[in-house]
Amino acid sequence: MLTHLDSHGRANMVDVTDKAVTSREALAEARVHMRPETLRMIVDGGHPKGDVFAVARIAGIQAAKKTSDLIPLCHPLMLTSIKLELSALGDDVVRIQARCKLAGQTGVEMEALTAVSVAALTIYDMCKAVDRGMTIENVRLLEKSGGKSGDFHAQEPA
Repeated sequence: MLTHLDSHGRANMVDVTDKAVTSREALAEARVHMRPETLRMIVDGGHPKGDVFAVARIAGIQAAKKTSDLIPLCHPLMLTSIKLELSALGDDVVRIQARCKLAGQTGVEMEALTAVSVAALTIYDMCKAVDRGMTIENVRLLEKSGGKSGDFHAQEPA
């Protein structure tokens, strides 16, 4: 059932007034593929714009807090924790993971997904002068817990 549509098919913010306050958590991931020399520059701290991972982490945190400003039907949430981890996978991939938490009446999946998306875009922005061929891939929810719908754990991609 699409809960963001009313009985007439119009966009509608879900009413969470009567939902119980529960502990909720979500983990999302994104990957940025790039040339090996681009990743080496980032990891070695040789980027002229500074610490790419630090800037992307801050951008992701800010994005999670602003999700309801970006996604029209998301509720503004009082997040209690936002953690972003950025790491090199192999010689040409950055993995970004964001974990968002709160005690509230609605989930934090969109906040975690927004965090990894904006962190990935920030990496692209900072590195585009040296590698315009970067790709952002596999933006997905890995886990969610809490709320009426229960837990979710993504299956590994084939």
